[in-house]
Amino acid sequence: MALTGGVTTGQGSLGDTIATLTPEELRAKYGTRMPIESEDNMLLSMGPQHPSTHGVLRLLVELDGETIVNLAPDIGYLHTGIEKSMESQTYTRALVMTDRMDYLAPFSNNLGYIMAVEKLLDVEATPRAQAIRVILTELQRVSSHLVWLGTHALDLAAMSVFLYAFREREYILDMFEMVAGQRMMVSYFRPGGLWRDLPAEFAPALEQFLDFMPGKIADYEALLKNNPIWLSRTKDVGAVSAEDAISWGLTGASLRGSGVDWDIRKASPYCGYEKYEFDVPLETDGDVYARYRCRMLEMHESLRIIRQAWEKLPKGPVNIDDRKIVPPPRSELGSSMEAVIHHFKLWTEGFHAPTGYVYQAIESPRGEFGCYLRGDGGPNPARVHFRTPSYVNLASIPALAKGTFVADLVAIIGSVDIVLGEIDR
Repeated sequence: MALTGGVTTGQGSLGDTIATLTPEELRAKYGTRMPIESEDNMLLSMGPQHPSTHGVLRLLVELDGETIVNLAPDIGYLHTGIEKSMESQTYTRALVMTDRMDYLAPFSNNLGYIMAVEKLLDVEATPRAQAIRVILTELQRVSSHLVWLGTHALDLAAMSVFLYAFREREYILDMFEMVAGQRMMVSYFRPGGLWRDLPAEFAPALEQFLDFMPGKIADYEALLKNNPIWLSRTKDVGAVSAEDAISWGLTGASLRGSGVDWDIRKASPYCGYEKYEFDVPLETDGDVYARYRCRMLEMHESLRIIRQAWEKLPKGPVNIDDRKIVPPPRSELGSSMEAVIHHFKLWTEGFHAPTGYVYQAIESPRGEFGCYLRGDGGPNPARVHFRTPSYVNLASIPALAKGTFVADLVAIIGSVDIVLGEIDR
């Protein structure tokens, strides 16, 4: 066992100097064709079990001392085959698989997929259903950002923020359970509307949350915004210009943190977002701190949207009147044999969607979440493919990290806010 560059190589080592391995050994051990800058540098395999990678992400890092000179993400450790599996299910039953992709934003996944189905069917949800969808997906945005904030802060040794953020997230998950019967895997949005209307206990819970949550966000910012340690770990770290952010296809806060004003809720409104007044938070520095500021401000804007949608919540049904798509109400099943038969056929055979293809994009907590859906006239989708922001945003990490210290890598990964379930599909 030899000492090279101050790091022990061999069995149980943290890394190898490149000079000790042949190209064939590099590929066999690290599974990569990453170009090597210098054979005097060290290769470090970070993950796939490293807690700071927020999932089973593996990074192969080339180091010159403590400076990152090259980096290659290695994905696939969580591959589920969700897209292919959805093709063997009816349009409605395939919905439950979307919850398992971005498991921190299942309502957003549901919405992107369900709106694609509705576009293929050429139907539109009722005004009440659309407003409820907005309320719940914006609550989901706040919930997702709370997980990001807590874990991101924990990566940089700010434990109190982690505890506070997860405390407030519990209020949101309780509301999700009231509505959908589940805290996370909700499957609440359905083709043509919703599973059911909001329960009576949802109103006081939401109003209480809207009253106290702005003050909680202010508390988080009081702990971090001007904290000298937080600033030193996030300012001028992992910076990306607006031009490069656009070239890499970044979306969400990773793009808006570089000063690019792009939010699908504004650029291509859906679910009636054009009716609500809200701002798109922008920062211009493009660094870890700028992405942090964008998400903090986004939580305030989400609360603003939720309050408007709640105050203007329309009356009326939450499902369209189309029995070919929407099952009959439970109240009819005890008195109508036709309703029982229709319910049985719809849930066992599904509805038939026309031949064609559509693409529907929404603004998820991480950026543009798009669903490409192709129908062939049958009850199952012929092809489902998702454009997930985590997959695209992950590709920017090698460029963001190059030239920074290895200690900065956890801050950069956290600032991009990836979810591996969304990447490995």
